[in-house]
Amino acid sequence: MTAEIHRSASDLLKPKARRRTRIGLVSGGLGAYWPQFPDLLPQLQESARYVTARLDALDADVVDAGFVSDAREAGVAAETLRAADCDLIVIFLATYLTSSMVLPIAQRAKTPVLVIDLQPTEAMDHATFDTGRWLAYCGQCPVPEVANVFRRAGIPFRSVSGYLRQESAWDRIGRWVQAAHVRATLRTARHGLMGHLYPGMLDVSTDLTTVSTTFGSHVEVLEFDDLRVRVEEVTDAQVAERMDLARALFTLDGSVVDDDFAWGARVSVGLDRLVADFELDTLAYYHRGLAGEQHERLGAGMILGASILTARGIPAAGEYELRTSIAMLAAGAIGAGGSFTEIQALNFHDGVVEMGHDGPAHLAVSAQHPLLRGLGVFHGKRGWGVSVEFDVRPGPVTTFGIGQDPDGSYVFVTSEGTVVPGPLLAIGNTTSRVDFGGDPGVWVDEWSQTGTGHHWALCLGHRAADLKAAAHLLGIEHRHVALV
Repeated sequence: MTAEIHRSASDLLKPKARRRTRIGLVSGGLGAYWPQFPDLLPQLQESARYVTARLDALDADVVDAGFVSDAREAGVAAETLRAADCDLIVIFLATYLTSSMVLPIAQRAKTPVLVIDLQPTEAMDHATFDTGRWLAYCGQCPVPEVANVFRRAGIPFRSVSGYLRQESAWDRIGRWVQAAHVRATLRTARHGLMGHLYPGMLDVSTDLTTVSTTFGSHVEVLEFDDLRVRVEEVTDAQVAERMDLARALFTLDGSVVDDDFAWGARVSVGLDRLVADFELDTLAYYHRGLAGEQHERLGAGMILGASILTARGIPAAGEYELRTSIAMLAAGAIGAGGSFTEIQALNFHDGVVEMGHDGPAHLAVSAQHPLLRGLGVFHGKRGWGVSVEFDVRPGPVTTFGIGQDPDGSYVFVTSEGTVVPGPLLAIGNTTSRVDFGGDPGVWVDEWSQTGTGHHWALCLGHRAADLKAAAHLLGIEHRHVALV
């Protein structure tokens, strides 16, 4: 049933197309070896071709700057990669080379660098190897040298050592490519911020300038009037079409009022236009409103359209939660979903943290066909309309929040747990019971110490290592909460 639901959603909702991640690659070794050992260079170049092919298979555009043998050739490669505007540069140390061949690439490109050294096989055949054949296994030799020089140059160093067809090494390389997906997505993202801060939520308040200086993203400050004028242009035929789409995506509960459903569909079409007109990658919003005026009606009608946007890879978060919409976008970049959530309650009998939220939800994390439920009030806030309800798919999950420290710097915060079955609230929320492997009260205390806010993205799978790597590429701290 779940697979059918997810295929249906993917068939019905066209995902947002984004610029593909660019991985720069340069391979190299010390040219002084080539005249002495004629068979060495062809062997290393064959290894380099294998590396290129493996990187090509990792859902990224690879800019291969070739094989370099001295500092002059390395300088040419550095200029090629600088001009390519890569999201990550991989330097393959095929054998020993000097750090003077590597440093210019990292300096000129001004892009995170991953050093890899993959010897041909698991081990040398000591009985038959001569010096030339040994040198094909010598890529590890310059790793400490390059690390030392990078440190002295103030360049973050990261490396993967292994052998050419070692799948665990390629898993680690793949993790850095996943991290590059996050960096690429965030540094080209346009975040919509519409309305105003929910009164009193000081943790949600975010310095917009630091979003741009940290991630490279643009924040587009919007008015609810930007949405209002687009909603006013929506036709009845478009409303009917959007209601048909919603019926295909959701099960309608008997509590849904037809007028509220139609209004949510109308707002959904207007939201699509808003996102297209401003080329948005995320949207965070809130408007309180009074006495049923137009802006309050818009705010109450957001959930259907925001959930559909989120399912298309354009995360939408309520309560003006810009940092959480960014976290949801980063989670989507590594294929982990990412649904807007917070703590609901603790269950000490079962040892679980109950999590959820009314508002936009990510259909990818649903355990079964999501429900549209009619609401007369949202989570104690003014409003009415329809909300999305489902329980999160059982299995491993990661909570992922973005905190902001006293100096304004951002921090990625993660914790890994497991969604387990059990009783859930039926109040128009996405809900889950997460077992973090210990006392749920202790988990809340430890999680709260990290600096995260009271909302975060709930991601499918155990993805802390991937998000840690992304934080490293972005130059920010990663904090992880584990009870064991």
